[in-house]
Amino acid sequence: MNPLHLSNQLCFPFYSISKEIIKRYQPYLAPLNLTYPQYLVMLVLWEADHVPLSKIGKRLQLDSGTLTPVVKKLIVNGYVEKSRNPDDERQLVIKLTERGQALQEEARDVPAKINDVLGLSAEEYVRYKEMLDDLSVKLGLAEEKETC
Repeated sequence: MNPLHLSNQLCFPFYSISKEIIKRYQPYLAPLNLTYPQYLVMLVLWEADHVPLSKIGKRLQLDSGTLTPVVKKLIVNGYVEKSRNPDDERQLVIKLTERGQALQEEARDVPAKINDVLGLSAEEYVRYKEMLDDLSVKLGLAEEKETC
């Protein structure tokens, strides 16, 4: 086995699959006026509203230079608002607007549609998700069942 052969790399299937899955989200997110990174921010806020920007960045593993334009676009779209934390003026807090809260219902079927596109059975979905979660923990990217 040649360790430098592309087909022997673990990283390449992750790279290509990630790109393809994100591309498959586009037709379902476009009617919601969301890009994939914006969708991820909204998922975090639908779990827990009034979240410090730094916590969103940590949860999504995005630096502020990447996250700030995403949040700005969500503000322009009327989905979120930002404010200063009254207990710590240095901290920006992001919260859902009524429109952003209502969007959650519109987005509710996106995961099922993606699963249909992937053609996974419920058992396969659980198996892949558990394997990826385990790998994430091993890489120090996530703690088990981390939430905001």
